[in-house]
Amino acid sequence: MGSRRDDEEQPAAVPLLAAAYPTPSGLRRSHAGDVHLLSAAFLFVFSAYLPTQNLQSTLNTEGNLGAVSMGILYASFTVFTATAAAVVRRLGSRGALVVGTSGYALFILANLLPTWYTMVPASVYLGFTSSLMWVGQGTYLTSAAFSHATENKLHLGQVLGRFNGEFWGMFASTQVIGNLISLVVLGNDKDGGGANKKNLLFTVFLGCMVIGIVLMCLLSRRDENRAETDGHEPQGRSFLADTSRPAVTPLADPRMLLLAPLLAYYGLQKAFVWAVFTKSVVTPVLGVAGVGGAMAVYGAAGVVSSLVAGRLTSGLRSSTFIVSTGAVLQAGVLLWLLFLYSPMDGLLGSAAPLVVGAVWGVGDGILNTQLSGLIGLLFENDKEAAFALGKMWQAAATAAVFFLSPGATLQGMLAALAAALVVAVAAFLFLSLVIERSHALKF
Repeated sequence: MGSRRDDEEQPAAVPLLAAAYPTPSGLRRSHAGDVHLLSAAFLFVFSAYLPTQNLQSTLNTEGNLGAVSMGILYASFTVFTATAAAVVRRLGSRGALVVGTSGYALFILANLLPTWYTMVPASVYLGFTSSLMWVGQGTYLTSAAFSHATENKLHLGQVLGRFNGEFWGMFASTQVIGNLISLVVLGNDKDGGGANKKNLLFTVFLGCMVIGIVLMCLLSRRDENRAETDGHEPQGRSFLADTSRPAVTPLADPRMLLLAPLLAYYGLQKAFVWAVFTKSVVTPVLGVAGVGGAMAVYGAAGVVSSLVAGRLTSGLRSSTFIVSTGAVLQAGVLLWLLFLYSPMDGLLGSAAPLVVGAVWGVGDGILNTQLSGLIGLLFENDKEAAFALGKMWQAAATAAVFFLSPGATLQGMLAALAAALVVAVAAFLFLSLVIERSHALKF
């Protein structure tokens, strides 16, 4: 098969950094094994980073340093996605993953001494490295799924669903693990526990980051530009990744244009949790220390929904139904917060942010698995550029929320998010209808 042939016959053009992190001879893992390792690496990296991000709008409040830093980070991410595909092709997806982790480590270091002179440069650099890391992640996982489906004669869509379900399930669990660490270290103090506890928290997170970086270095090298089919095609590879169509940049592809509103909404709903939900819904009721618990519930719901959604994905119709279910759940939360919610005391008041976090997490887990699988299938011939463009839409929307949230009301943010959800779902349903009518093929 193709992956075995790569071990015997090295391509002439080896991606940069491939030699720096060689795969030990004789220790070639299965493609599924690589996905397990990739998921574990992200588990450690984002168990440290995501709770750090969750706390920005509540810990670094002077001059809105935390919110502004996050806005700068995602603006930088948006800009650098324009070049991310080319850089990932040069480094190789594994090299991009290794380089990408450095920005996350630097950002956590900056939080040990949070000033404008440390947070802003760290945010800009993280925007650059995270664009490489996420494009590398999408490319690496899709390549592993394609090779696994080809070698085992499996349905490509089902393999992508299973691999994405595992990865995003593990990723969602970082909200549980990281925020429980945050809750234990910071304690129950509503002010966050003081400087010593904050520094201890970020030191623990740095330890998690080091483990994640080591695991990234142990990933097998993949040559995404080399044909791995050995003359065979995986089942289910057809119109959604039609190799007979002329090459078109994803930016000009009608399928990407119809998917873009949902990609942008994905970024909006993520930023809503990080910048608005934690500050305007959780903190007034549970305090700063309660942010970790609420986000742990959010993450746990995301774990379950990611795994279930990945297993249930078998075709375009199933994906459409799953995405619609997630949209309905998040729409219900938005309407409840917009028209019915008000902070309350007592057990019921304390439970409200946790219930909201759980329902929102289900919708987030669904979007995680479905969007990644769709991009991998729709643009299999230009994975790097497609994932970069998808991340650009997400990051631009996320940056907008972080920049606007300090001066916007909760009601205004909820109304804007609801409108974006309506547009996103309408465009996605139209895309699904066009594909179904044209080919009626499962993926």
